[in-house]
Amino acid sequence: MSDEAEPGFVRVRLDLSYDGKDFSGWAKQTSRRTVQGEIEDALRTVTRSSVTYDLTVAGRTDAGVHARGQVAHVDLPAGVWAEHEEKLLRRLAGRLPLDVRIWRAAEAPAGFNARFSALWRRYAYRVGDRQGGVDPLLRGHVLWHDRPLDVDAMNEAAALMTGEHDFAAYCKKREGATTIRTLQKLHWVRDAESGVLTATVQADAFCHNMVRALIGAALFVGDGRRPASWPAEVLAAKVRDPGVHVVRPHGLTLEEVAYPADALLAARAVEARNVRTLPGAGCC
Repeated sequence: MSDEAEPGFVRVRLDLSYDGKDFSGWAKQTSRRTVQGEIEDALRTVTRSSVTYDLTVAGRTDAGVHARGQVAHVDLPAGVWAEHEEKLLRRLAGRLPLDVRIWRAAEAPAGFNARFSALWRRYAYRVGDRQGGVDPLLRGHVLWHDRPLDVDAMNEAAALMTGEHDFAAYCKKREGATTIRTLQKLHWVRDAESGVLTATVQADAFCHNMVRALIGAALFVGDGRRPASWPAEVLAAKVRDPGVHVVRPHGLTLEEVAYPADALLAARAVEARNVRTLPGAGCC
């Protein structure tokens, strides 16, 4: 995966959002509807191309997860970009389904890689705990929890989780992939009017199921089934705990992806590819 487009191609940054309800996640699949598949099909159609131009995304979201601030890049032949640049957004708006929108398409600066140049990703997870359930107009984006939640207890637990750790206890293991991440922010707030609780979860990167597992642990603290120390104890064990529930995806939204200044993009991409170890960890 190169950090520069091949000669004769232009790297284009795409800023987009989607409602994940009817998608089987981001990554294209042969027989399922995905965000990547829809966008690549639309690009091929509006540029009247005989080939598919592959997208690289900042963060692959799972089935049912939404995005407000997703970022991707695509390398297009220079002639195709020159011909379609001015009208690409309007044409894509006419071709794409209504549950995915591209808001910006612009030539990316040198060294830009949507995935590896990113400094951090910020997600929000929304939960309602009112006895009557969730507002029907919000039901596709807010999880209903049928027990009252203590925000202070959840934030007490969250404070013990931030920093660089091995999040193996909260990740679905993938062969050859590290589970070391830097969790920069995990904090809950309750909206006074709606009663909806929103967790802000920000990290340099996330492993598979990490956000939803962290939320599941927090809910058990919030409703009193577990003490505030429990999520950190699970984290320290570094193995999947059957007591950690991975919550449903519809409450989760990718809100923002951040990148460094243009001059630092290539260096960040190199750094992000480095194999990570925790301080003091042995090599073997």
